[in-house]
Amino acid sequence: MRRVPEHLRLMIVAGEASGDAHAAALVDALRALAPNTQFFGATGPLLRAANVESIVRSDDLAILGLLEIGRALPKFWRAYKLLKQAALERKPDAVILVDWPDFNLKLARALHRRGLKVIYYISPQLWAWRSYRARSLARNVDLLLSILPFEQQWYAERGIEDVEYVGHPLAGEVKVRYDRGEFCRRLKLDPWLPIISLLPGSRRKEVERILPPMLEAAALISVRRPDVQFVIVVAPSRTSEEVRNIVRAQRATPEPLPSCLHIVCDQSREALAASDAAAIASGTATLEAALLETPLVVVYKESTINWQTLGRLITVDHYGLVNLVAQERVATELMQDDLNGERLAEELMSLLDPKRNEAMRARLREVADELGAGGASERAAKAVLKWL
Repeated sequence: MRRVPEHLRLMIVAGEASGDAHAAALVDALRALAPNTQFFGATGPLLRAANVESIVRSDDLAILGLLEIGRALPKFWRAYKLLKQAALERKPDAVILVDWPDFNLKLARALHRRGLKVIYYISPQLWAWRSYRARSLARNVDLLLSILPFEQQWYAERGIEDVEYVGHPLAGEVKVRYDRGEFCRRLKLDPWLPIISLLPGSRRKEVERILPPMLEAAALISVRRPDVQFVIVVAPSRTSEEVRNIVRAQRATPEPLPSCLHIVCDQSREALAASDAAAIASGTATLEAALLETPLVVVYKESTINWQTLGRLITVDHYGLVNLVAQERVATELMQDDLNGERLAEELMSLLDPKRNEAMRARLREVADELGAGGASERAAKAVLKWL
């Protein structure tokens, strides 16, 4: 690689919790190669912990759905104007946009037109829906860094050549701090009995819609298998009190909840690694489960209006990232009306069967191999500096 410039100023914009994590890892990798680099932009908690100057707090914009977005439009507009103004005044060597396509593609258009260099990391999932936006990428992005193995060819078929596949940033990085035995000791679980983890998502509306059918499934399973232990995993962007409120409301229903039901924070990977099976809201956590070889069911539930409008735009055969990487239905997907307590209970119970459990673990190992051996953040950092 050519000699790294002594001083770089980079703007970085990340929105969702997963984007914030990937962006923070990229910042660390860039600083390792170019220690004097200065960063500013739209930050979540992890980017702020990495000492990136915050022009906009993107975690204040973490919302979901058409109605929610409609109400928050003034917030988004203020954030857009603040970032655009900061970029034009400070003139960074490049603007690095991380995921968050609905916001970042608009920002890319505005900044690229004014002569700024734009790099897009975690390329938008245009192959899944709204593929027409590839034209906007071609016009307004100078370098596209993709993380899924099939993306480079997809973009090439649409005339976008400045694409570099760097591998998935989770590959080689999903590690646990302690094993099943220690996890069970901390939660007072029996390591010899089955454990099912429930991951209802990272957004408030996701948790409100997805956790209730998860709890219904847990109640049904506990009737048939009283030995099963359940763990609700709280995402970093949510609080245990939000989850407890939903659990309290569920206790008022006719189906009694399992006696062994624990709520945990900051232990998502440890919970997944310790689990015999998991129900996981569609998103990055499904790949974490694959990398930890945890058999899973992919679930999701939207508001009716969002599902009927946005859902129709989805053009792929699978929703879950783990299935998209495998290019086949490795994990069962229960979306929208298919997500109910009875269906989810049946699928989770089937994953407790030793033969099916081991068969899925073997297939998940193959999915993990397809994601690469690790080092994506370092490769992305080198690609950025080489291009600059």
